[in-house]
Amino acid sequence: MPLYHKLGKIPRKRHTIFKKDDGTLHYEQLFGTIGFDGMSSLLYHLHRPTQVKAVQTVVDVAPKAAVEYNIASRLLKGFEIQPEEDYLKSRKTVLFNSDVHVALAAPKSSVTDYFYKNADADELLFIHKGTGTLKTLLGEISFEYGDYLLIPRGMIYQIEFDSADNRLLVTESYHPIYTPKRYRNWFGQHLEHSPFCERDFKLPQNLHTNDEKGEFLLKIKKQGQLHHVVYATHPFDVVGWDGYNYPYGFSIHNFEPITGRVHQPPPVHQTFETSAFVVCSFVPRLYDYHPQAIPAPYNHSNIDSDEVLYYVDGDFMSRKNIDKGYISLHPAGIPHGPHPGTYEASIGKAKTEELAVMIDTFKPLQLTQAALDIDDGKYYKSWLE
Repeated sequence: MPLYHKLGKIPRKRHTIFKKDDGTLHYEQLFGTIGFDGMSSLLYHLHRPTQVKAVQTVVDVAPKAAVEYNIASRLLKGFEIQPEEDYLKSRKTVLFNSDVHVALAAPKSSVTDYFYKNADADELLFIHKGTGTLKTLLGEISFEYGDYLLIPRGMIYQIEFDSADNRLLVTESYHPIYTPKRYRNWFGQHLEHSPFCERDFKLPQNLHTNDEKGEFLLKIKKQGQLHHVVYATHPFDVVGWDGYNYPYGFSIHNFEPITGRVHQPPPVHQTFETSAFVVCSFVPRLYDYHPQAIPAPYNHSNIDSDEVLYYVDGDFMSRKNIDKGYISLHPAGIPHGPHPGTYEASIGKAKTEELAVMIDTFKPLQLTQAALDIDDGKYYKSWLE
């Protein structure tokens, strides 16, 4: 996150003596990336963050391919993923490759009896249904419908839901997730043509420092395995921190659409980027205003990327028989476009109310059994006249 932020108490200089009220030292931790060359934050703990009491069970959570080589366009009915009590167990990976895992989740309960850390991947949670609070060792972020929550790898967190009715789209990225470089100047500030700016971000607040000893279960995802590790002190014992590496939120409702006289390509909707995939936000917007414009997208082949579109809300003018929570998958190199009749029907329309999240990957995606269980099985035929 290229925006400096700080919370709590920190010493005037880095790497210098910082005493507690009783005269003993706080314990400094650098939470950094890319071998001391990337973004980092400097944390100050009440206790050493290294005190492991036990390494317990390990569970294989790596996704397994039910379809390794996919050529068919797919339509997954996302809300058919059944709710589960536990947050981690509720996360069902449906699409994946070596760069990114895409999961659906319907957790019913808050995370209270363990802490979680993804040591391999940045996590981008999209909140489709539900409200609550993301609790981390760097502070809290309140969330609601339409929020993206970007949680950098290595961040310890719990998630608290206000009710049992929650729906999430979860993207795990094995490459760092950033806002698009073309939106930022060489200092990192968002430029005037960016569809959002620093004012739109939800930064961590309410740093709660827990001075507790005992046994604290931390579930750590690493190399496709979920390790159960017991620590001797509460993970949220940070008294202060500053830097650039921290979780943040951004509402899809704060994305300002870029429009034109004729149909604009998907990069105008881009919200996040990595070296392996991009994330775009489709939001309510005015249609093209050339007198002969065709607002519906033209047929295209996506030669270099698989296209995943997660339908959130509204009227999807280029698609028929689409509902909330559906996921369409259009594999690379296979032409797709508006359904029959929608191309012509879009002419003369002034605006759209659609809301959707798109993920374009630069490597082909594999499907899990969880995906096949909610696949309608006939979507690839839906362009026949």
